[in-house]
Amino acid sequence: MSPRLQRVLILGLISLGILIVGFFGIRALFALREFRRHGGPPPPLAEAFEKRETDVELIRDWMTVPYISMTYQVHPRELFDALAISPRENEEKSLLQINEEFFPDQPGIVIELIKAVVQAQQANQVAPKGVGPDSPATPASE
Repeated sequence: MSPRLQRVLILGLISLGILIVGFFGIRALFALREFRRHGGPPPPLAEAFEKRETDVELIRDWMTVPYISMTYQVHPRELFDALAISPRENEEKSLLQINEEFFPDQPGIVIELIKAVVQAQQANQVAPKGVGPDSPATPASE
């Protein structure tokens, strides 16, 4: 191979390398700019469940006891105690499955028991001071 052909080949390969690096570099810059546009990560799971649900009429038979426990912030032990069943092997079952297995002659009794326990638990929890419709407004300082 002649020296002139070697120089052309080397310059051609270097040029091709620079083009490839430039192409993928520009793509990386566009991807980074798009990535920054999406904002930060979602809030932690704990923040998502800080606000608890209070309407017990939203409880449905497809829900599980742990799901209701997390949504309404009631300890799952209290719910299982109200149903008089063991949490072992029953945590993954829906309220409908629990009702069919443990109370086959009383349709809907499990949902009613769960609603009653959640309502009783909510009645026992006191709202923080200064929160609620009956709390007096604090006067503005002058």
